[in-house]
Amino acid sequence: MAEDEVVLRLTRDEALVLFEWLYRTDAATDDFADLVEDQAEQRVLWNLTCLLERELVEPFSPRYTELVERARARLRDEVS
Repeated sequence: MAEDEVVLRLTRDEALVLFEWLYRTDAATDDFADLVEDQAEQRVLWNLTCLLERELVEPFSPRYTELVERARARLRDEVS
């Protein structure tokens, strides 16, 4: 690992849910654009999306929506 790199570890469920959120926020650029202060922030989000896309096979599955829903369910806090 290079000195200027940061390594993050995510579960597969976390990666899938994060990928879905990043994909949706990029698709909703009109609403999301107000939150981006600098183009560098958008670039970082695009880069992160690409990194996740390289690691995940689920986005290419015909059952993608179901897989995301299952991952979300496993990550939600338990309700008492």
